[in-house]
Amino acid sequence: MPSFTSSSPSLSADANAIMFMDERERARILAKAALFSPPSATLPDGRRDLVGLSREEITDILAEIGEKPFRTKQLWHWIYHQGVTDFSRMSTIAKPLQEKLAERFIIGRPEPAMVQTSSDETRKFLFRFRDGQEAETVYIPDRREDRGAVCISSQVGCTLSCTFCHTGTQKLVRNLGAAEIVSQFMAARDSYAEWPSLKGETPRLLSTIVLMGMGEPLYNYENVAKAMKIIMDGEGIGLSRRRITLSTSGVVPLMDRCGDELGINLAVSLHAVRNDLRDQIVPLNRKYPIEEVLAACRRYPAASNARRITFEYIMLRDVNDSDADARELVRLISGIPAKVNLIPFNPWPGSDYRPSTRERQAKFAEIVMNAGFASPIRTPRGRDILAACGQLKTASERARAGQTATDE
Repeated sequence: MPSFTSSSPSLSADANAIMFMDERERARILAKAALFSPPSATLPDGRRDLVGLSREEITDILAEIGEKPFRTKQLWHWIYHQGVTDFSRMSTIAKPLQEKLAERFIIGRPEPAMVQTSSDETRKFLFRFRDGQEAETVYIPDRREDRGAVCISSQVGCTLSCTFCHTGTQKLVRNLGAAEIVSQFMAARDSYAEWPSLKGETPRLLSTIVLMGMGEPLYNYENVAKAMKIIMDGEGIGLSRRRITLSTSGVVPLMDRCGDELGINLAVSLHAVRNDLRDQIVPLNRKYPIEEVLAACRRYPAASNARRITFEYIMLRDVNDSDADARELVRLISGIPAKVNLIPFNPWPGSDYRPSTRERQAKFAEIVMNAGFASPIRTPRGRDILAACGQLKTASERARAGQTATDE
């Protein structure tokens, strides 16, 4: 197994210029994200959703109704440790205050508009939010142990138009708010009766989070970061940063910020080893080419032998699956503490791609593995429940459109 060391080049005039350009680009990305802001967390009746608020925000709104700061810790425990959604079940809070809170606040969850469970126990949720928009969440159980990953969405639709991805056929509608991101995980826990949270590293069925659902998380960075900080809070859900992975197509300026502020695991949707091909498969590459993405990976602070960067590589027959592609992939990631997830393409209606053959997948994996990088071939899951990202939402939209036409 190769040994990796990280090194930080000394700042030069060129490095300072790059940092300045990155700051400007970060500001541009965040300004654009504001154009797709989620709706207000305040309901039409004036009540405010407490889910998704920071401790400081909860303290402030409690002060507005004359309550002391210590109430924040009580509410945090009941909301995020116990998973309670009804103020009347908060036994450490007196009944008059329970009633006062219920008049002014809610502890929200998205509506499970559709839930499908596969024969392999993968469970897919289509969650509907208060404005009627929908996004998908998937629980993928481990085949060997009583644990699994919750795949969470960060946007309604997507702006990247990756040609292999079904979500890429859906235009970006809006970003999800911190409450909507956190509550996907909380609603999945509801489904599996996974409350209260356990302390420390004790595994649960819903033991990890992967931000690999609909949308590009780094194009909604501020809401994603706020949500992950809530989830990592040790007095609530308490999920370790080591159990959270953010997947990006390579939004370079915010990869740096994510590493500095959150320190969660990083997965990069690479999918090609040449810029001309990646330009087609992952159009974001035209802005942030492979060389810049890999440079960001090399400086990602959380990367180490113990916490390797994952490179996601979808296997497309006769497109990116040759022996030469595998050898070039090895060359590109040399020196990065990394593993490679090889993903058989999950066909969806209208796609022009076909999955690589099993023989080709195995040969590709062998080349990467012989170079010292773990290269598991992901086992397709949930194929009997429209498991490709975005399919369930498309099916729901068609059904709703058909119902509207019938009603008319």
